[in-house]
Amino acid sequence: MRTMHHEIERRVALRFHEESVEAETHVNISAIRRDDGCLWLAGDETATVERMHVAGGEHPDSYGEQRTFGLSDLIPLPGPADEEADIEGLGLDGDWLWAVGSHSLVRKKVKPKHDDTKAAKRLAKVRDEANRHIVARLAVERDGGGPPRLVREASDGRRSAVLGARRRDSLTEALAEDPHLSPFLRIPAKDNGIDVEGIAVKGENLFLGLRGPVLRGWAVLLEITPVEGTEEGELALGKFGGSRYRKHFLDLGGLGIRDLCPHGDDLLVLAGPSMDLDGPVRLHRWQGAAKSEAPEVVRSAQLPVELDLPHGAGDDHAEGISVVSESDGDKLFVVYDSPAAHRVATEHVVLGDVFTLP
Repeated sequence: MRTMHHEIERRVALRFHEESVEAETHVNISAIRRDDGCLWLAGDETATVERMHVAGGEHPDSYGEQRTFGLSDLIPLPGPADEEADIEGLGLDGDWLWAVGSHSLVRKKVKPKHDDTKAAKRLAKVRDEANRHIVARLAVERDGGGPPRLVREASDGRRSAVLGARRRDSLTEALAEDPHLSPFLRIPAKDNGIDVEGIAVKGENLFLGLRGPVLRGWAVLLEITPVEGTEEGELALGKFGGSRYRKHFLDLGGLGIRDLCPHGDDLLVLAGPSMDLDGPVRLHRWQGAAKSEAPEVVRSAQLPVELDLPHGAGDDHAEGISVVSESDGDKLFVVYDSPAAHRVATEHVVLGDVFTLP
């Protein structure tokens, strides 16, 4: 596997408002998608989606004028409005913005202040939050009078809706009998359990990338077809033959999927460790993914490495990617979870990186 090492072309500032800094969204960015004149982004500690304006002309040097959209204002959530949805991926399809929760369980963290007894107790505690088990289809309103915004119902009648408004209709429940994935549903994300961390639109279908589990070195990608549900504002899983989803196994050299982004007919796959480790972090290209009636097993020859991305020691984990088209070619915009100190320019400003795509 030949890895392409690329230098950062430039850094771009993300300017957050006070509420997002207090909620620590600025240091927990998990997903981005560039849109016409703006950037959609999400953090994994809230139940919101953020929008920022582009500044700086042809080569943007900053995004700002942030606006927050609460998911509970747009769709029926299965849990409390203020309970985090752990949004880990955003996908754009014309006037729809898709957002996916991690669908994961969480084990308590051990902090330096905890003594041995407390540490052991915390490691035994696992929680499950309903809002994590959603795939949301959010209506984007573009009225020409201002930047695009997310609405419950658009002027043309399109409605925001959600898969997983009720647990029995969620992807998690659909996987309950799966021979590969069902054993991992009761395992927390950071222990190689189920953890959805990327979404990309493929025609009528969605690709969902799993950070975990990684099965004997193979990453898992799910493909689903959301359809209108029986209740207003709800989606259901459409059928692939006799199943409600399709599985693909990707040879990413033992890494899990951290994000997905379409690029023409290809799919860019951000790969990183499934467990609580720093690296390596690579960008793979699944060639022709959008047009393939894809093979269940995608081997490394079909997944060439485009970029070898930087990572820190205990910080700077590449978490969100988006393609940005500029006059001198397509670029890859990358944002980081747990940004290093040098990336937090001021209390309200965090820096992302722009790379030239090969």
